[in-house]
Amino acid sequence: MIKLIVGLGNPGQKYSKTRHNAGFLLLDELVCSEGIIFSVQSRFFGELAELDKGGNKVYLLKPTTFMNRSGQAVLAVMKYYKILPEEVLVVHDELDFDPGVLKLKFGGGHGGHNGLRDIITAIGSKDFLRLRVGIGRPQGAQAVADYVLSDFSRFDFELVISKFSGFLSLVPLLLAGDSESAMHKLHSQ
Repeated sequence: MIKLIVGLGNPGQKYSKTRHNAGFLLLDELVCSEGIIFSVQSRFFGELAELDKGGNKVYLLKPTTFMNRSGQAVLAVMKYYKILPEEVLVVHDELDFDPGVLKLKFGGGHGGHNGLRDIITAIGSKDFLRLRVGIGRPQGAQAVADYVLSDFSRFDFELVISKFSGFLSLVPLLLAGDSESAMHKLHSQ
């Protein structure tokens, strides 16, 4: 069962529509669709919301530590609420997928993603669920760091946001512990 959903991103208006903030964007959509709100929780180094779906409670976390220190916030919430790595879902941007492609994956390395790298180091495990949100790769000679920290094009932004509703409909399956069904349904959409 998923007990913590972490959206990766960087805090502040400057980054709000950047590709690297795909995780924040998805959590914002989830919170909005459920009519709940985030509150700043300094002890968790982030913004936290609580969602109850059919008797299954999940915490939603947006670290405010900046991407490269995301593990500090994730570890703080996991320790406080006694959440195991396999009960965590991390939502992050994925260069290897076209914009709008969403894929679930359990475990694996960080693939060069600094937020994932820091989480793996902080919690001492790679064994957590990931929702990879496709952002595509930079064209031409643009550096990857510049690309992920730049805003989505209007078309790509609307495409990515439109794909979130398909995933959000699967959240009850994840909270009930049926990640296999959620994965199958997401990948066949």
